[in-house]
Amino acid sequence: MQINKRSNWFRTSILASALMLGSTTFAQQVTNLPKPDLTAQSTTMIEALATRHSVREYASTPLSKQELSNLCWAACGMSRDDNHRTAPTAMNRQEIRLFVFDKEGVYEYDAKGNRLVQKATGDKRELLAGNGGGGFKQDFVMQAPVSLLMVIDFDIFGSEGEKAMQMGCVDAGNVSENINLYCQAVGLVTVPRATHDTAALRKLLNLSDKQLPILNNPVGKPKE
Repeated sequence: MQINKRSNWFRTSILASALMLGSTTFAQQVTNLPKPDLTAQSTTMIEALATRHSVREYASTPLSKQELSNLCWAACGMSRDDNHRTAPTAMNRQEIRLFVFDKEGVYEYDAKGNRLVQKATGDKRELLAGNGGGGFKQDFVMQAPVSLLMVIDFDIFGSEGEKAMQMGCVDAGNVSENINLYCQAVGLVTVPRATHDTAALRKLLNLSDKQLPILNNPVGKPKE
């Protein structure tokens, strides 16, 4: 009987170790993106400002890796050096984390590595379509091949409170406006949104109470 107990304990320990190793391996899965194409054809900034508008219909055509790389870089990628982003943040805290949702899974954008780090598998865009209350839902979000979620990380910001919240919201807005103007300039379409299931997203992305999903932008090509 004692041998059986030890054998069962050994098998349980091996299984637990395997599960932990599998979880670690999953967390390390990455997709390297091509270098952002800074010569990509686009309209002028003046034209993008003059014609920018929100769009809630999207073609089902997926974005290429190059298009996704350019999009993420425009949102909050590294700019003139390895310590500054394309979107400004208060005191250069860079507390806005960017997550990419598509039909295959969810990824966090690593700006310095210009890569996507997988956080979940499967289509989780529904968490961005509604608020989780069982009522309000915008199904058009599910049409967009990609959605970008902005998360304020107050641990990175270094403080909490009303002022930190104010600055975090401003900084997330800067990222969203980068997305809006970039899409208009290169012929993609988007709309900034504040509706999403915050509790479910925190659980999915393993976020703490100090990390707040705040805005999202579904992105795609124009529907013909």
